[in-house]
Amino acid sequence: MFKDDDVQRIRDSFAHLHRRKAETGAIFYNRLFEIAPEVRPLFKGDIKAQGIKLMEMLTVAIATLNDREGLAILLRKLGRQHKGYGVKDSHYDSVREALIWTLRTSLGDAFTPRLERVWTQLYNDIASVMIAASHAE
Repeated sequence: MFKDDDVQRIRDSFAHLHRRKAETGAIFYNRLFEIAPEVRPLFKGDIKAQGIKLMEMLTVAIATLNDREGLAILLRKLGRQHKGYGVKDSHYDSVREALIWTLRTSLGDAFTPRLERVWTQLYNDIASVMIAASHAE
């Protein structure tokens, strides 16, 4: 569970990235494919469109941070979908690394140690729900 000021920190920092969502998505995927080239074949469509899709999904997730059950429903659905795409548990670590790197790169000095901690916690929470859902059934 996040403190209200941490939720606001996440939202404020993401708003900065969302204004440049296509660029941010491209930065993220470039980094992901650099550190985990084995995931590249999982992406069949236009990677620019995928980057925008990622940013929109993060928008929904961040908007529902105060609705934990609604967020969990969304994340369980995503976890099952990602399993169908061939995503493995180990890929989530690479995604976290690419996301944090993208945030650090895009936000510069505004990406404080506290902001890194709350984003890492948020990502870990998201990934754990998605991974659990991918193993259910």
